[in-house]
Amino acid sequence: MANHKSSLKRIRQTKTRTLHNRYYAKTMRNAVRKLRALTDKAEAEKMYPVVQKMLDKLAKNNIIHKNKAANIKSGLALHINKLG
Repeated sequence: MANHKSSLKRIRQTKTRTLHNRYYAKTMRNAVRKLRALTDKAEAEKMYPVVQKMLDKLAKNNIIHKNKAANIKSGLALHINKLG
């Protein structure tokens, strides 16, 4: 167990931030999953900017790495282009 006040506070903060980040990362994963499951190109193109914005925000706040966001966006764009 931690002995210092600051380390106790750090543990509390970490727990809170982990919960917060886990929620947003899971929401993003579900949105990506939903977009990949779509078979209608028009619907997928309409949903893509929403998912893209979500990925960019998470990358900006260091919840996911910026390269991971770029890789996911690239993969989704390829998926949408293959629909037709």
